[in-house]
Amino acid sequence: MPTALITGITGQDGAYLSQLLLKKGYRVVGLLRRSASADVIGERLRWLGILDDVELVDGNLTDLSSLIRVVETVNPDEIYNLAAQSFVAASWQQPLLTGNVTGIGAVNVLEAARIVQSNARFYQASSSEMYGLIQEPVQNEKTPFYPRSPYAVAKLYAHWMTVNYRESFGMHASSGILFNHESPLRGIEFVTRKVTDGVARIKLGLANELALGNLDATRDWGHARDYVRAMYLMLQQEKPDDYVVATGRTTSIRDLCRIAFSVAGLNYEDYVVTNPAFLRPAEVEVLLGDATKAKTILGWEPETTLEGMIAEMVEADLARHSRYQNS
Repeated sequence: MPTALITGITGQDGAYLSQLLLKKGYRVVGLLRRSASADVIGERLRWLGILDDVELVDGNLTDLSSLIRVVETVNPDEIYNLAAQSFVAASWQQPLLTGNVTGIGAVNVLEAARIVQSNARFYQASSSEMYGLIQEPVQNEKTPFYPRSPYAVAKLYAHWMTVNYRESFGMHASSGILFNHESPLRGIEFVTRKVTDGVARIKLGLANELALGNLDATRDWGHARDYVRAMYLMLQQEKPDDYVVATGRTTSIRDLCRIAFSVAGLNYEDYVVTNPAFLRPAEVEVLLGDATKAKTILGWEPETTLEGMIAEMVEADLARHSRYQNS
């Protein structure tokens, strides 16, 4: 039975990746950062029905000694570093924390693996936000980076350190440059969940409007369930490498709203308002990924359409709020 160690196991990607690996017969161990919200921290794993099937161990990306102990104890065959301060908007308010967790934290995991278990295969969750002020209309593995937020800068540091460890120490270290990926497990602070949750609240009479920022920003959105499959496939390759994971379709937040509200039989124009408070200090206007390399080498293809994903999210949020109303 292979063993996988996942940082960020309680997040969206960690939960779906755990589900995938369990189905493939893995022992799945997750790094758990102790916090005041420990009683609800496993909700995504519980939502998927797998909370009792994974092992959770104490550790923290900012504490190298804890990571060394965890790697020694768990003895993983594969390490997936998904943990981060991952909300872009918050990174301007907490740039040092973002740098320490998202950037230095990734190197701490790499260093713990190098010291204790250098033959373990390592995955780093890189981000399309690293492209920022895009240098090419469609972004692939060769496109220059131009990060536009503290989060993106921290991710870029972690990305290049993963390349450095691969080239300097011969580690099987790969990065997935993942474009935006969503699901019913997405955090409520992210725009897709903010929209689908808003649709559900409005449909059920719990809210009258939905306030958003830049409606014209466009993103390449896919389903997290598809994207964690690409992570797994990267670590099954003989040679480590970096891969863009994307759908190749870009959609504006305005069109996202149109799709989401139509699922509930509503017209988004009747409810969506813009609020300058939600605008970013430096906006990333367009992201559009070219996943040709992942499709060719990994054999990866996205299976869920944008419309299917948004419908799934709206229906999940309607079910959540209906349950709260009836409880």
